[in-house]
Amino acid sequence: MQATPPSATASLPRRVVVREMGLRDGLQSVATIVPTAAKIEWIRDAYAAGEREIEVGSFVPPRLLPQLADTAEVLAFAQTLPGLRATVLVPNLKGAQRALEARAEMMLVPLSASHAHSLANLRKTPDQVLAEIARMRAERDASGARTQIEVGLSTAFGCTIQGAVDPAEVVRLVQAVLDIGVDAVSLADTVGYADPAMVSRLFEQVLKVAGERLVAAHFHDTRGLGLANVYAALQLGIARFDACSAGIGGCPHAPGASGNVATEDLVYMLHSMGIATGLDFDRLLALRAKIVHWLAGEPTHGTIWKAGLPRTMKAMEAAHA
Repeated sequence: MQATPPSATASLPRRVVVREMGLRDGLQSVATIVPTAAKIEWIRDAYAAGEREIEVGSFVPPRLLPQLADTAEVLAFAQTLPGLRATVLVPNLKGAQRALEARAEMMLVPLSASHAHSLANLRKTPDQVLAEIARMRAERDASGARTQIEVGLSTAFGCTIQGAVDPAEVVRLVQAVLDIGVDAVSLADTVGYADPAMVSRLFEQVLKVAGERLVAAHFHDTRGLGLANVYAALQLGIARFDACSAGIGGCPHAPGASGNVATEDLVYMLHSMGIATGLDFDRLLALRAKIVHWLAGEPTHGTIWKAGLPRTMKAMEAAHA
């Protein structure tokens, strides 16, 4: 008698954390400046929808990103919500110092695997950024802060400026930041170059080096493969994904491209597969409508808001409510 083959989904994570990136990765990519009060309402509504990890902004000079000039104030509000892990992006030591002063729980540091993208984005080579990360870690330790440092390897799958990115360079940079002593690393498809096979190959290589410290994946839906890439990472046990409500975001070096994987579409796929997120669809879609209003005239993306939930999904959601 032939044995029944194991289900292709049997080894997938049963629960996934969705980290909302719209307030940073989304807003930095649009011209509209959302008022602080609206951002606070955004966080409050996202929290009510069940979101417990939100990147609330970035400590960068306001002249460079006026959209994020109120990050300290937005972070202070987020820190009043019990159980919410509010993270901030920091591009350099000065930004890290501001994050430490604000007692951020986690700071996300971008490190581009593309030499050309690193120069265009941070005006530093990847190795110069490594040296800056070492200074951030030393500053964190000297301050006695409990702030964690996560390094996001951007353009890990390819670069609009440079083209191909050698996977060996990604692995080298991951090993280097782990040697520095950061708490976690994540891989980002910054310009939407990845396909599921590329995701599988690169994550397999990086997992051999980073193990449990490879904690998240960040996919853009530039060419319509965002959710397929999520599935490829799920198959390797990744259980934390970045997403943006209304699919906002993008990259200045990939003009015209759609943004990050839409939070509501990602949650729909996961719930349909029986993977829990703790998030509420109705509240997510209501928040999406508000974001579209706040960003009137700006491009938004996503699919589930158009079609709504199928009846079978509504019944399943009601049963688990």
